[in-house]
Amino acid sequence: MARRSSVRQGDAGAPEGDVLDRTEAGQGRIKRAPGYVEEVFEVIRADIMSLAIPPDTRISIDSLARRLGVSQTPIREALSMLEAIGLVTKRHFVGYCSAPQLNRRQLDQLYEARLLIEPFAARRAAEQMDDQAMAELVALADAMTPGESRQSYDKFADQDSELHDLIATGSGNPIIRETLSRLHSHLHIFRLRFHSEVTTEAVNEHADLIAALTARDADAAEKAMREHIQRSYARVVPFADE
Repeated sequence: MARRSSVRQGDAGAPEGDVLDRTEAGQGRIKRAPGYVEEVFEVIRADIMSLAIPPDTRISIDSLARRLGVSQTPIREALSMLEAIGLVTKRHFVGYCSAPQLNRRQLDQLYEARLLIEPFAARRAAEQMDDQAMAELVALADAMTPGESRQSYDKFADQDSELHDLIATGSGNPIIRETLSRLHSHLHIFRLRFHSEVTTEAVNEHADLIAALTARDADAAEKAMREHIQRSYARVVPFADE
C-alpha cells in the first residue's frame, strides 16, 4: 500500500500546511490543503486594512514567509490576488508594495462611483432584503455609537464597512457587492489614517437609512443613501491631498 506523510516546515524542507505526497504516482510532490493561499491572503489583507502595513510600503515576501511559517510561493500568490483588487501594487526593481494613499482626485472618483451604485443598492435592498438580514442590519446599526478615541473610531469604521456590505448583499446583485467591497477597502484605509472621530451626524444618517430600509420604502432608502454618501464625502475630503 502506498504511504502518504504530512510534512511541516523544518521537516524535509516542506512548508507548514503543505502535504508531501509519497504515493507512487506523485513521488515527492507537494499538495496544499484547500484554502491555503486564501488564508495567507486574508492575513496580509488584514495587515493592510488595519494599517499594520501602512500605505505605499514595500512588502517583504521573505519576512512574511518567515512570520507565517510558509514558503514564498503562497505569499506571492496571495500578493497577486491583492494586486488584482487594488490593495497591492508591483513595481520594477522594488517588488510588491501596499497601495498608495488615495489623493484628492482618486477620492473624488471613488465617491462618484459610490453615488452611482450605492443608492440603487439601497433601493433594491429595501425591496428584497429578507427579514433575517434586515434584523442583522438593525442590530449592527444599533451597536454603532459615537466616540472620540482612536480605538472607538477604528471599531466604528469596521462596523460601517460591514453595514454597507450587508446592504450591498441585500441588493441581491453580487457584482454590486464585489464592486462596493473594493471601493470600501480603499476608503476604510483612508479613514483609519486620517479620521479619528465618530460623528453623531454619521450615526444619525445611518438611522435615517435603516428606518427607510425597514419600512421597505425604496424611494426613501435611495434618497437616504445618497445624502449619507454626500455628507460622508464632505467629512473626509479635507484630509485628501491634491
